[in-house]
Amino acid sequence: MQHGQAFSRNPQGFSPPSLAAAGSFSGMLAAQLQNPLSAPIPASGSAGSISAAVAQAIPASTSPTTQRIPPAASASARTRTVSIPGASTEPRYLTPFDQGDIRILLLENVDKGAVAVLKEQGYQVDFHTAAWSEDELIDKIGDYHVIGIRSKTKLTANVFRKAHKLLVVGCFCIGTNQVDLVAAANKGVAVFNSPFANSRSVAELVIAEMIGLSRQLTDRARELRDGEWNKVSKGCYEVRGKTLGIVGYGHIGSQLSVLAESMGIHVLYYDVLPLMPLGMARQCNTLEELLGSSDFVSLHVPELPETKNMIGKAQFDAMKKGAYLINNARGTVVDLAALADALESGHLAGAAVDVFPREPAKNGVGAFSEQLGPFIERLRKTPNTILTPHIGGSTEEAQRMIGQEVAVALTRYINYGSSTGAVNFPEVNLRPITSSDQSTIRICYVHANQPGSLRAVNEILSAFNVDKQHTDSFKDIAYLLADISGVNEHQIKEIYENIAGTKANVLTRLLS
Repeated sequence: MQHGQAFSRNPQGFSPPSLAAAGSFSGMLAAQLQNPLSAPIPASGSAGSISAAVAQAIPASTSPTTQRIPPAASASARTRTVSIPGASTEPRYLTPFDQGDIRILLLENVDKGAVAVLKEQGYQVDFHTAAWSEDELIDKIGDYHVIGIRSKTKLTANVFRKAHKLLVVGCFCIGTNQVDLVAAANKGVAVFNSPFANSRSVAELVIAEMIGLSRQLTDRARELRDGEWNKVSKGCYEVRGKTLGIVGYGHIGSQLSVLAESMGIHVLYYDVLPLMPLGMARQCNTLEELLGSSDFVSLHVPELPETKNMIGKAQFDAMKKGAYLINNARGTVVDLAALADALESGHLAGAAVDVFPREPAKNGVGAFSEQLGPFIERLRKTPNTILTPHIGGSTEEAQRMIGQEVAVALTRYINYGSSTGAVNFPEVNLRPITSSDQSTIRICYVHANQPGSLRAVNEILSAFNVDKQHTDSFKDIAYLLADISGVNEHQIKEIYENIAGTKANVLTRLLS
């Protein structure tokens, strides 16, 4: 059986009122949604299957079809299977009516393993090693259904306004602050990331930095390169028996906790949530308690308004004299001018900084300059200071795992509609359609979370057999998946047009 996919997007999307706070979902409900333009329907010709009927909803493709190879972590891996006596339980893979029509743009040298996973699906993949500017994206994003980026490419509201075909964004990294998540949601575009795959790499870097700082390794290495032999022990220490204070006890912080304890380091941690400690770690009641008790302070918090400059002059003053600061979290978390003051005064014995408020768009000599901030030159000159170019997750192992995780998430969303793991979207999933369900289609309906929206779609579906249905909302965006069985080609057209024409519609897709 051929497979099919059709989708229709509300051309207006959401238009949050001007009084809504920037970066917030607030105000979306006040937006008046207009009926979308229906996808073109061929005037003649009849389909001989469910898939052909779905294909009628959009212009037929002349691209050669490709045999679909399920990814290593397929949609069925995390969903329960059907157990109806006599029925086939083998999942029927739902794919676009022609995989070659799905175009994917991968930027910033995404891991080649991810490229392989996506090409195995038959998608057209355009691979680039560099980040793209906003102007480049605006000019070309309209040709793509999927975009994959790392941390340097900025997906702004202006970019999303031109992304007429875009279905999903893959961030091949932990952070998503480079993406306007509200603008993406307004267009019905799901955003996925890889929040955990590089945890070990970052944790190991922190351990290396702790040892490097306590032994003044970078200063000794620089001196020797300059021809100076300076064998000293003053101010150099073992890390065994010292106290590490971890700010943010999530996946990286907790893994760092275990590694540090294995080396004889005492661990304190502070988090806004009460969290169960691992090993002998102890949670502090306040940040100030942790700062005043730690020899090393390592930051592992997200970029939020609440974390901007959370470590400044007052916090440096609260730290022990001779302590060390390590920041592998986000560049906005630390006031770097205040850090330079603390290092120049000798209050801190050293620091390691891997992230900065502004970072170069590309590698190159001269890219790390005072144009990124007046503190750059000061930090270059402070003693026992390790400066690295955002390499916390830059290991072969981490990038390989990130590539696999995000590529599979993209495939699951494109082919099955599963939004599990999306950061700006309701997380909705359905168990697979089995190979015996040849007359079943899947509806993927992104809509405004407003009164009457579910009633409208359920009235449309009331005349059909709904095998399964799951819906959820995330603030002002809602997402519904529904499997409809026993439908013929004429009914498919009717279902598609009616759902895509609902007032709350943001994006409607049909899969078969």
